[in-house]
Amino acid sequence: MNTFVFKPKLVSTLRNYNRKTFMADLMAGVIVGIVALPLAIAFGIASGVSPEKGIITAIVAGFIVSVFGGSRVQIGGPTGAFIIIIYGIIQQYGMQGLTIATIMAGVFLVLFGVLRLGTIIKYIPYPIVVGFTSGIAVTIFTTQVKDLFGLTMAEVPSDFVEKWIAYAHDFTTLDGWTTLIGIVSVVVIAVTPRFSKKIPGSLVAIILMTIVALLLKHYAGVTSIETIGDRFSINSALPEAQMPALSWETVKGLVPPALTIAILGAIESLLSATVADGVIGHRHDSNTELVGQGIANLVSPLFGGIPATGAIARTMTNINNGGRTPVAGIVHAVVLLLIFLFLMPLAQYIPMACLAGVLVVVSYGMCGWRSFAMLMKNPKSDVTVLLITFFLTILFDLTVAIEVGLVIACLLFMRRMAETTDVKVIMDEIDPEDDTDVKLENNEHLTIPKGVEVYEINGPYFFGAGNRFEEVMASFGSRPKVRVIRMRKVPFVDSTGIHNLTNLCLMSQKEGIQIVLSGVNPKVHAVLEHAGFYRIVGEKNICSHINLALARAKEIVS
Repeated sequence: MNTFVFKPKLVSTLRNYNRKTFMADLMAGVIVGIVALPLAIAFGIASGVSPEKGIITAIVAGFIVSVFGGSRVQIGGPTGAFIIIIYGIIQQYGMQGLTIATIMAGVFLVLFGVLRLGTIIKYIPYPIVVGFTSGIAVTIFTTQVKDLFGLTMAEVPSDFVEKWIAYAHDFTTLDGWTTLIGIVSVVVIAVTPRFSKKIPGSLVAIILMTIVALLLKHYAGVTSIETIGDRFSINSALPEAQMPALSWETVKGLVPPALTIAILGAIESLLSATVADGVIGHRHDSNTELVGQGIANLVSPLFGGIPATGAIARTMTNINNGGRTPVAGIVHAVVLLLIFLFLMPLAQYIPMACLAGVLVVVSYGMCGWRSFAMLMKNPKSDVTVLLITFFLTILFDLTVAIEVGLVIACLLFMRRMAETTDVKVIMDEIDPEDDTDVKLENNEHLTIPKGVEVYEINGPYFFGAGNRFEEVMASFGSRPKVRVIRMRKVPFVDSTGIHNLTNLCLMSQKEGIQIVLSGVNPKVHAVLEHAGFYRIVGEKNICSHINLALARAKEIVS
């Protein structure tokens, strides 16, 4: 078995590094840093923390992911996927609880990488990914309605349905100027790419709307437009690392949300890295990437940061602007650090409605309505998983959605696997043209002796197939002297399959029926031998092909 080898991409890419590559990484890093600024602020506020914590996360996690990650171009930081779960943890456990949960998620991610689970995580069913991503998008949009329209509400309910009831009740408190700022922000973000691919629309919207809000306040006396400074006190000082106080009860209660953060972070980072691979023509190291993400989530919360993962939009911005090594991600973190130290006080003038507009566009990008609509045309089992995950995400929370979605997907997968295994009975003779393990001259048909029944298992032999096999045998009332079980098309057998075979042998022996196995492949043979099955059935009754099996059966009958 291969062991895990920690190989950060930064090490390998620096071996042939040159000035030309550095200049490309520098330019890409500066642009990505500027793009990340409004998103980090928006994600921080939407998650229920102060704006600087979003930027701190982008700085610390972005730097660590680039230094220790397994992708050349991955950009790490806070993302919209975490907003809902972060908000829920803060509501229940407070900021210290979030810090502990994020550290625990970091430990889980490191373990995922060390245990080489990087490739397995990528096989989480697509309907689950689309279901909870779409659900998160709807929930993010829901949380931004108050700020987008400037509604005057004493308190916004946490429940999804109650939120919309409250919005409907208080929609008459809508503020016209705030609504205008929010809607224009959305329009600016949407149309900016038509004029410039380099300058992010979110940054353009924030600069323009901040200026507009200031002009309206000073020259038109409009004071109803709420800004970041009205809600938060901005702190541009670098925080000192602090380890939270740990208690067993808190840690135990935070295992489910921490595991959700880890799984979600793993899925999003590996998805982002995979998409990037297709563009740059290089393969990432999934397990090293998970370890890098884990380290980022271990360190970031010590400085007040929130959960982070690979961000697809920022990673693609990095690639499109020439970034080809982790140095671009490091530059992006340095740019954010400089902005944080010297320009952070200016963030207090940014209108909350503008940030709401940024998140509305983010939620639209996340919703994946085209993928959702396409999946609705798939088999009913996929549609069931999709809808259950989607509605659990918006009506309950992401932790419940992922847990239930994975359980349902696993059950459906088991059912499909069971359906792929076919059990048939061969009554009279075997045609050599249809059977690769029949060894006869002149293509003669192989006759099955009287008192012998031949069963063939086609597919994996596990619990579902075992039950099907018993049902097929039960449908035949006869009691033969020998049952030949052909297993040439059985790729693997699990413990339940072994248990069923053992019970079949024991029951058959009580009835005076001998079991003979035919064509067992080496892998299945090793599993059965290790389980001690051959001591029950007897070495003579394990045959390499059907000719020997029938000869052995004839010998037993006679």
